[in-house]
Amino acid sequence: MERPKLEVADIFCRYGETYRQQHEGSLSTAQRRVMTAIEVCRTAALGGHLERCDSCGYERPSYDSCRDRHCPKCQSLARAKWVERRTAEVLPTHYFHVVFSVPEQIASIAYQNKDLVYGILFRATAETLSTIAADPKHLGAEIGFFAVLHSWGQNLLFHPHLHCVVPGGGISPDDTRWISCRPRFFLPVRVLSRLFRRLFLTYLQEAFEAGKLQFFSSLVELRVPQAFQHHLDSVRNVEWVVYAKPPFAGPQQVVDYVGRYTHRVAISNQRILDIDDGQVKFTWRDYRDNNQEKTMTLSADEFIRRFLLHVLPSGFHRIRYYGFLANPHRKEKLEQCRQLLGMAPGELPSVLATPEDYRDRYERLTGRSLWECPVCHRGRMIAILVLPGVRSSPAIQDTS
Repeated sequence: MERPKLEVADIFCRYGETYRQQHEGSLSTAQRRVMTAIEVCRTAALGGHLERCDSCGYERPSYDSCRDRHCPKCQSLARAKWVERRTAEVLPTHYFHVVFSVPEQIASIAYQNKDLVYGILFRATAETLSTIAADPKHLGAEIGFFAVLHSWGQNLLFHPHLHCVVPGGGISPDDTRWISCRPRFFLPVRVLSRLFRRLFLTYLQEAFEAGKLQFFSSLVELRVPQAFQHHLDSVRNVEWVVYAKPPFAGPQQVVDYVGRYTHRVAISNQRILDIDDGQVKFTWRDYRDNNQEKTMTLSADEFIRRFLLHVLPSGFHRIRYYGFLANPHRKEKLEQCRQLLGMAPGELPSVLATPEDYRDRYERLTGRSLWECPVCHRGRMIAILVLPGVRSSPAIQDTS
């Protein structure tokens, strides 16, 4: 893919310092760290090394990446590595993509309590899927799945939801057979929606009663129990959005499709069309208007504000695994699933015996070479000199 002409980094570099000054009191440490990481990613600030072609002598600097999970430039290799690990775990059955969303009234609470409410979102979703699937009236089996948190819509506004990828079946209660669901039907979404709503509100109420929720600004009145109850009452009897997309065409489509979801950031560089005179123009899809692609223009200040809405709490895991894909027993459970499905015994990917150069890994996983000389296309780019960072920059750590 051709490198985008404009990047999120360009917006931050042009307008980020002004944004910091104007919003000094409201920016969190995590948001500041993400801004700095994106600004200095693959620049002299982080250092790197000087490369020379062993054929034509062409030289170029190769600067280090920030490796922050919010950075649009740092996801290709991480995504490819994740897809490689997951490929060996795909089972020969149909898969479903189920999405769980919360109403706008809950999203506002989530923004001020990200770590806690995101955790409730994962917990309620996992319990909902596992409980309904285990019910003999529906599937009557132990399922396995993983869930990926997204907090944005195409317009970059705050919209927390989970994408769940679920094999179309599970292990029988006596562990002796694989129980398949119908080819194009997983579980009734209305049943899922109502249990999800009940569990989520129960856990949110418990968090409030334990004094774990914080409310500021426009939500400060929710500190009063009666006001909080009234706020929850407004969503107790409305339908919460849970929907199942059409099943995947096959195992490889599962990996390819989901790989795009797992390491997606709020907006990719490819969507940015123009940055001029304090305005940012980008493409977006309007799902309410027949999925049409449209163009949106925001002030740089508003663009940065919306982008930073989606910075995750430090250390928060946005991809989680449940059921027979849960980490403690994944290998044993997957072998059991393979046997029940009549597959030959397999093993999960193992760590390479010797450390692999990141350029070899990149080429192996993406098919694109970082070794090839861009000038003569015959030679190999060899690192000849370490380039230290040109300025002292704040420590940048991957917040994954």
